[in-house]
Amino acid sequence: MTSFMVRQVIFSICVVTAFIGLVQASDPDILFDYIVPPNVTILDGNFFTYTKIRGFLDEPNLTETRSMLASMVGFPALNGQSVSLSFLQLGPGGVSPPHTRPHATGLFFVLEGCFEVGFVDSTNKLYTQTLGTGDMFIFPKGLVHYQYNADGKKPAVAVAAFGSASGSTVLIPGTLFDTHIDDVVLAKSFRTDVATIRKLKAGLGNKI
Repeated sequence: MTSFMVRQVIFSICVVTAFIGLVQASDPDILFDYIVPPNVTILDGNFFTYTKIRGFLDEPNLTETRSMLASMVGFPALNGQSVSLSFLQLGPGGVSPPHTRPHATGLFFVLEGCFEVGFVDSTNKLYTQTLGTGDMFIFPKGLVHYQYNADGKKPAVAVAAFGSASGSTVLIPGTLFDTHIDDVVLAKSFRTDVATIRKLKAGLGNKI
């Protein structure tokens, strides 16, 4: 009887711990309409306005790959609202390398051009799609994904909405090759040699 009660207590603790983990993995609910940072002394429409993306689509550079993100870091009014937004332009042949967004599901909407996109789920299955203007694609939270413009002449432009006030990105190439993980560890992980790993690091340089 005692051992049964102990198992029940352990099980209950595990359930509670798992639940707390799930709650902490998403944006917390707020008890107010919005959250005002301590340094904001005047609250008006300017606090709820973000203008740094203004002009992004006015004069697109046909060869440039660039992005603009409106998240809680630069737009404090998003704190507690569980939303953020980014614009992405890929020049001809441009790629947004494999990356994850640990805090946010992404809803990707193509404004112009053609994107080849894909993500890998937790069973290592790859899902890909070719998107045209007006198409949407969803990137589940935390999964590795990428975008690629296969057109050699025209740029591709999209907007992505995220289900979190933090749309922060973890770039896979940067995480692996620009964080001082030992070359031997990387070589063994990729079943290659240290010389190859060092060539990869040198090739990436500041492009990560």
